[in-house]
Amino acid sequence: MDSLISAAGRALAAGDALSALQRVALRDDPPALALRGIAMAQLGEHARARELLRRAARGFGAHEAMARARCVVAEAEVALAMRDFSGSPRALEAAMHTLAARGDRPNACQARLIAARRLMLLGRLGEASAMLAQPEGPPLPPLLQAVAALLSAELALRGLRPDDALHALRHAEEAARQAGVGALQAEVCETRAVLDRPAARCVVDGALQALRLHEVAALMASGDLVIDACRHEVRMGELVVSLVRRPILFTLLRALAEAWPGDVDRDALIARAFRMREADETHRARLRVQMGRLRALLAPFGGIQATNRGFALHPLSGSKVTVLLPPVEGEQGELLALLADGVPWSTSALAQATGASQRTVQRALAELEAAGRVRATGQTRSRRWLSPPLSGFTTILLLPAALPSG
Repeated sequence: MDSLISAAGRALAAGDALSALQRVALRDDPPALALRGIAMAQLGEHARARELLRRAARGFGAHEAMARARCVVAEAEVALAMRDFSGSPRALEAAMHTLAARGDRPNACQARLIAARRLMLLGRLGEASAMLAQPEGPPLPPLLQAVAALLSAELALRGLRPDDALHALRHAEEAARQAGVGALQAEVCETRAVLDRPAARCVVDGALQALRLHEVAALMASGDLVIDACRHEVRMGELVVSLVRRPILFTLLRALAEAWPGDVDRDALIARAFRMREADETHRARLRVQMGRLRALLAPFGGIQATNRGFALHPLSGSKVTVLLPPVEGEQGELLALLADGVPWSTSALAQATGASQRTVQRALAELEAAGRVRATGQTRSRRWLSPPLSGFTTILLLPAALPSG
C-alpha cells in the first residue's frame, strides 16, 4: 500500500474526509476509488459514494477477497445511511465471515455493527441484540467501541432499561472521546439527552403529566394495571398482553381505563370503537361480542363488569389503573418517530420498518404532508421523506417492535 493511500486511510479513520480526498481525488485505481467512496459517504454524498465503492469492488482481482469484502461492508453502511433496506443482508454476512476468517477483526466487527443497526431500524430488536454480542478477542479500536456502546444504549432505550442505557452511554462517551471524532461525540450527547426528555404522558388527578423514560420504567414495574397507548399493550408487572393487532379491543380498553373507577356508556363505547354516531341493536350486539373477547384477554389482570348504563373496568384488588399516553397522538406516530432521526426515508423503507403496506404508508405520509408535519424531496423512485425535529420530547416509545419484557 503506497503512502498516499495510507495517509488517506488515516484521515478517514479520524473523520477528516476532505484531507483524504486531497490525497486520492485524481486516482482511479481500486484502493483510491474505495477511499474516495468512503470520503464521499462521510460528506453525505451517498449516491456518489455507492457508485465509487461498486467500481472499486469490481476493480479488485479474484485474489483480493479481503479488499472486495471491505467494499461490500462500506457499501452496506452507505445503504444504511440512505435507509435503503432493499438489498439482501447475505452479501454483508458473507463479507463479515471473509474478514473474520482472514484476521481483519475491526472490519468484521464493523460489518456486525452495520447488520445489527439494520435489524434495529427494522424493529427486529431481539435479532439485533444477538448480532451485537461480540466474540472474545483483543480490544477493539475506540471508534468501534463507541459505535457498539451507542447501539447497545439505543437497544436499552427501546427496551425501557434506562440504567443499562446510561451505563452504555458512559462507555460510548469515553470511547468517543478517545477516538476524537466530533460527529460521534455529538451523536452520543444527543442520545444521552433522550433520557432527560419527556417520553410519554399520563393522567394524574385529572391533569396530564409528562414522564421521562426512567419514570415510565418505574411505572411499568410498579405492579399497577398500565394501559400503554404507546405500544398498544396492557401490562401489570411482568405480565404483558399485546393488543397491537386488536385495535378495537384496545380502543374499548383505553376508554374503560380513562373512565376508571367509573363506567362508560354503551353508546359512547360504540361511537369510539366502531365510529358510529347512532347505535342500534346490531351495534350493541357487536359491542357485547367484543367485550366478551376483551374479558377473556383481561382475565389475568382483573375483569369488566356490566353496569346499568355501560361497562366498568375492575383491576385486581389493590391495583390502580394508569393510561400511558404517547407524546404524539394519532395513527402516524410510528412514522413521525422514525422520521425524527433527521435522515430521509423512502416509503418502502418506512413500510418495512413499521410492518405496514407501502400504500398505507403513502396515505399516512400524504396526511402528514397536508398537515405540514413532513416534507418530501426528490421525485418518483428517488423521493424521500423528512420531518422537522420534534423538540422537547422523545419519540422513543413510538418506535415499532419494542423489545419484549420479562
